[in-house]
Amino acid sequence: MKFENANVLITGGASGIGKIMGRMALEKGAKCFIIWDINIAGIEQTRKELGKFGKVKGYKVDVSDMEIVELAYRKTVEDCGPVDILINCAGVITSNKTFDQQTQAEIVKTMNINTMAPMYVTRAMLPDMLARNSGHVCTIASAGGMLSNPKMSVYAASKWGVIGWSDSVRIELQEMKSNVHFTTIAPYYINTGMFNGVKSKVFPILEPEYVAKKVIRAIEKNKSFKGIPFGFHFIRFWQAILPTRVFDYFFGHVFGIYHAMDQFTGRQPANKE
Repeated sequence: MKFENANVLITGGASGIGKIMGRMALEKGAKCFIIWDINIAGIEQTRKELGKFGKVKGYKVDVSDMEIVELAYRKTVEDCGPVDILINCAGVITSNKTFDQQTQAEIVKTMNINTMAPMYVTRAMLPDMLARNSGHVCTIASAGGMLSNPKMSVYAASKWGVIGWSDSVRIELQEMKSNVHFTTIAPYYINTGMFNGVKSKVFPILEPEYVAKKVIRAIEKNKSFKGIPFGFHFIRFWQAILPTRVFDYFFGHVFGIYHAMDQFTGRQPANKE
């Protein structure tokens, strides 16, 4: 999928890798970078910063509310024209509490933003893409959706859910022989502030520019799935061949993944992206 002359809509596009990907899309000749975010100040700041690269439009949208999403989509199309590339990037993690300490509000918020919102946003836009037989939907999931991790059980559940949904729709489109493509991205921890305090023993915390570049390239190549770093593509292979205790020992303790969230603080005052 080419970014040149494309309308690119990114949820959570006012910060983090969403903002960086918006800049990269404009540098590649995108017609318009469309921001959907709940942070009005962030939208305006991003619009001012990236306006020199091309056209930037921003809308305050709560992507966890389907009615708001549908209204915002109609307004976006009216203002900007059809959306060619959608990147579901908005995400949240509320804490590093064990599951028995999670509140109903934390569970609902995490599932709504990380799992339901990409479905709502895509459901609003996919019919038009199918009618044009053109378009691309990319969803930023997480390596946490491939590897269970203590102290992030609800987050992991939300990302497992969105990976299953995204890949299922990809197969549906493939069976339709549609020219609309789906890409699922599963990155390790990214140094955007969302995972402040996370300590990684073996695998390095990823830099936002690096991840954004990989995502943009995956869209251009119509990749169906991309784990970042590449080694995370083999997680399920090792889960299949190793006994659970052995897998837990190596990934949890030798590699230190099961203790990565021990000192998590997140972005202050609100842990959102």
